[in-house]
Amino acid sequence: MVEAIPTGHEQVLGFKMSGKLHDGDYKFFVPQVEAAVAQFGKVRMLAQFHDFHGWDLHALWDDIKFSTKECTHIERIALVGEKTWEKYMAKVCKPFTLAKIEYFDAADIEKAKAWLAEGV
Repeated sequence: MVEAIPTGHEQVLGFKMSGKLHDGDYKFFVPQVEAAVAQFGKVRMLAQFHDFHGWDLHALWDDIKFSTKECTHIERIALVGEKTWEKYMAKVCKPFTLAKIEYFDAADIEKAKAWLAEGV
């Protein structure tokens, strides 16, 4: 499931991801990202993981398509999580995007928001 979460800046999009992601989750958040990109040219994203269990096969394909299409429009991505594997996901993602990616522990979500807001 994906829920929009406030970040305090229009150019910084926030999403909370929990459970296992499905195609419908991408149909929810991708149009929001595309609209912000159309408005601002470049955006930043906060991805907060809570009790996250990954993607089903269709959602994984959606994620690959999204990453390929939007990789030049996302400047920064803050991954906020509560598990060790989520921290390593930030390192795995780096070669697949031009965005700066940082991992923050769940308790540091405000630091993640501040990092994303720098210079906006």
